[in-house]
Amino acid sequence: MSTADANGAGSARVDMKLEVVVLPVADVDRAKQFYASTLGWRLDADFASGDFPVIQVTPPGSQAAVIFGAGITAAEPGSVEDLVLAVEDVGAARDELAGHGVDVSEVFHDEGGAFVHAGTTGRVPGPDPEGKSYSSWASFRDPDGNGWLMQEITTRLPGRVAQTDVETLATLLHETAEHHDRFEKATPAHDWWDWYAPYLSARQNGHDSEEATAAADLYMKEVRGVVAT
Repeated sequence: MSTADANGAGSARVDMKLEVVVLPVADVDRAKQFYASTLGWRLDADFASGDFPVIQVTPPGSQAAVIFGAGITAAEPGSVEDLVLAVEDVGAARDELAGHGVDVSEVFHDEGGAFVHAGTTGRVPGPDPEGKSYSSWASFRDPDGNGWLMQEITTRLPGRVAQTDVETLATLLHETAEHHDRFEKATPAHDWWDWYAPYLSARQNGHDSEEATAAADLYMKEVRGVVAT
């Protein structure tokens, strides 16, 4: 979908949404085990085509995917640095990865406060003392040495909230209505929008319809006290 330019002149601008990050790996099977099994990222595609296997995985809640394989990039395995994963609670995210056996750093903040210095320069142990959004981190590497950062984001900068075009939103609302129908028939009377909100939020954050349904059901049970009879 095209949008008007920042000056409000109304000229067309083509949307460019980051879709895929290509990772250089030496052992495709090992990388697949790490990302899909150890981390539990969604396995979107596994194209085993002779000497040209391609794997695509997606982090939970992400709209951008990660691809790796044999012969898909000339970059040296392990040469990618500082890929950023946004998390709402970096301490909880760090503990989850550690619980899966991932060698993940302790939570830290940077002495400069804006972003993070290269490598481990400027790292200060513990979360940002003021609890500022964008300022608390943890890091880990995959088996090839590609580097990842987890950044805690609790309040986004202006303009960073994703917008959904009308056609996509209409399709999503129709899907939500279909999945809510089952819940509506099995529960006491309730406000439909209370179920819609967590379902839509989950879908827009990259979860599939089954995960979104579970999220909406859980919200209704724990927050609204509405459960199936």
